[in-house]
Amino acid sequence: MDMGLKNKTALVTGSTKGIGKAIALELAREGVHVLINGRNNDDVERIVAEIQAEFPETRPQNAAADLTDERQREAIFSKFPYVDILVNSMGIYEVMSYDDVDDSVWEQYFRTNVLAANNLIKFYMPLMLKREYGRIIFIASEEAIMPSGQMPQYCVTKSMLLSLSKSLSRLTRGTEVTVNTILPGPTLSENVQQIIESIYPGEGETFVVKEKDFMTKNLPQSEIQRFIRPAEIGRLAAFVCSPMASAFKGSPIRMDGGMVPTIF
Repeated sequence: MDMGLKNKTALVTGSTKGIGKAIALELAREGVHVLINGRNNDDVERIVAEIQAEFPETRPQNAAADLTDERQREAIFSKFPYVDILVNSMGIYEVMSYDDVDDSVWEQYFRTNVLAANNLIKFYMPLMLKREYGRIIFIASEEAIMPSGQMPQYCVTKSMLLSLSKSLSRLTRGTEVTVNTILPGPTLSENVQQIIESIYPGEGETFVVKEKDFMTKNLPQSEIQRFIRPAEIGRLAAFVCSPMASAFKGSPIRMDGGMVPTIF
């Protein structure tokens, strides 16, 4: 299915693994020239080479940077002064009790999960509005609307993205610029897979069996009873980036596997 994205340019933050990488791959599949971002230059180069080999008609580029650092952000702006698509996938998370979340942790999560994305938007969104076309996506989580209580510092920042998305969307009235938020449920990132494997060490079962057992015991509210695959989120993101999704404005778009029990 041609989504009408050929020759667009997209910056996908945190795109060396997990959901960010999956989004970059799906955009490249649609003919998008993807700017790969991560803190580690070797990891970025590896993904650039992987995408170039798989989708030779595209021109993936290295956008390695710590986007929480102002100087490194400025270097990215100088190197890539315009993008058609900005996907804010970069983020940090960790299970923590509320008592252990001190001010330094709050500040780290706010700076990484919210301010870095906001600073990118402040630079790129005016250019999109001038050209009256652009796509901005935040990657949040079902924890943004259904906090588990296991990582309050993460949940708060993801909830903030929903509010920021709606506020920014108000500024796009009458243009083909959209700002939306995707809320994935539990997703099988590389880190999650390692955690599952570590819970069942030395056992002969396939990963599918381990996954099913874990979901039954720990996430019984999931209706799909498996982890969402990053490629599923990637395909959704590619659609939201496309001209076909122009009526989504400031929308929270859930792909949570049935985790959230509410209608809205």
